[in-house]
Amino acid sequence: MNVAIRPFKFDVPETELDDLRRRIAQTRWPERETPTDWSQGIPLAYTREICEYWRTQYDWRRCEAALNAQPQFITEIDGLDIQFMHALSPHPGARPLIMTHGWPGSVIEFMKVIGPLTDPVAHGGDPQDAFHLVCPSLPGFGYSGKPTATGWTLERIGRAWTTLMARLGYDRYFAQGGDWGAGVTMSIGVTEAAHCEGIHTNMPLVDLTPAMIEDPTAFEKSALAGFQHYWDWDSGYSKEQSTRPQTIGYALVDSAVGQAAWILEKFWAWTDCDGHPENVLTRDELLDNVMMYWLPAAAASSARMYWENFSAILLQPKRPIDVPTGISIYPHEIFRLSKRWAETRFSKIVHYNTLDKGGHFAAFEQPAHFINEIRTAFRAMR
Repeated sequence: MNVAIRPFKFDVPETELDDLRRRIAQTRWPERETPTDWSQGIPLAYTREICEYWRTQYDWRRCEAALNAQPQFITEIDGLDIQFMHALSPHPGARPLIMTHGWPGSVIEFMKVIGPLTDPVAHGGDPQDAFHLVCPSLPGFGYSGKPTATGWTLERIGRAWTTLMARLGYDRYFAQGGDWGAGVTMSIGVTEAAHCEGIHTNMPLVDLTPAMIEDPTAFEKSALAGFQHYWDWDSGYSKEQSTRPQTIGYALVDSAVGQAAWILEKFWAWTDCDGHPENVLTRDELLDNVMMYWLPAAAASSARMYWENFSAILLQPKRPIDVPTGISIYPHEIFRLSKRWAETRFSKIVHYNTLDKGGHFAAFEQPAHFINEIRTAFRAMR
C-alpha cells in the first residue's frame, strides 16, 4: 500500500468543460410538469433557466481556484484513493476536526466555514476555538477513488478516517457530519472512541420505539410528521439508489441536465428556502456542488453509498454512542430528534440546540450559526 500523502490540484481540462456545454445544448427536454409547483419534481422552466446559465455564464475556474486556495491532498487508504482538504490553523492550540459531507452534497458545503473555524481571531472569535480542518470526499464522491468491490460501509469509512487522521499526525481528534457524514461520524463515535474525543452532528439518528412516541411533545409531533412526509413523498431517490445505483448511473453520468435536476430538486426539498433554493444559496453555489458530481462522473459511484448502507441504517439496531456529543437540530432537516429521543442513544450529550433557521445543508445554508454550534459543542469537550 502507498501510504504517501500526495499534493492534489483541481485542474479540469477545458475539453471537459466544452463537452459539458455541448451536452447541455443538445439536451432532449421533456414536456413541462402538469401542476404549477415542484410536486412532480424540479420544474421545466427553472431547469432550462439554470442549465442555460450553466452553459453560457457559469465559471468553473472561479470554483476551481477557490478549492485550490485550500491545501488539497490525496492518499491511499485500504486500497482506495481518498482526496481531502487539510486546512491548518495558525493557532498553536488548535484541535483537529474531521468534517464529512453526505449526498447530494460535497466539500463545497464547507467552503464558507473553513476560514472562521481555522482562524477564529481573524473573524472576531477566540483562538481557543481554532481547529485544524480535514475535509475528505467520501469514497465514490468528488475526486476520491471509486470502489471497485463491495464493502465500503459506514464503519469501514469511519475506520479509514482514523487512519487518515493518524497519517496526518492526529492520534486524537473531533468529528462532525451531516447526512451520510452523520452516519460516518456516529460510526466513529461507536468504533473509534480510543481516538475520537467527541462528535457533533446535525442529523442524529436513533431507533424510535412505540414507547418513545407515546404522548409526543409539539416538537416531536412535527418531527414525526416530517419523517412521514419523507417516506411518502421525498424518498424515491433513496429507493432507486439503494437498489439499482448502476441503472440510474447510466442516465446521470451521461446527461448533465439529468445530473443537475437529480441534485437540485433535493436542494429545494431539504433547504430552508421558502420555496426556491436560490433564496438561500446562489446559483453559482448550487452549480459548484453539481460539478463535484458531474466532472468526476460520480453519479453511480456515489449512489452506491445507498446500496451499501441504506438498509443497515433503517433495519439494524443503532449502537449506543458514549463519546461526548454535540447535537444541532435545524428546522428543515429531514430527521429531527428531541433531546429525550437523542438521550436514548447518546449517553454524553454536552450540547443540544434547536435552531430557528436552516436545513439539511447546515454549513452551506447558515454558516454563521453552524460555526457557532461547532464552537459551542466542542468547547464543552475541551
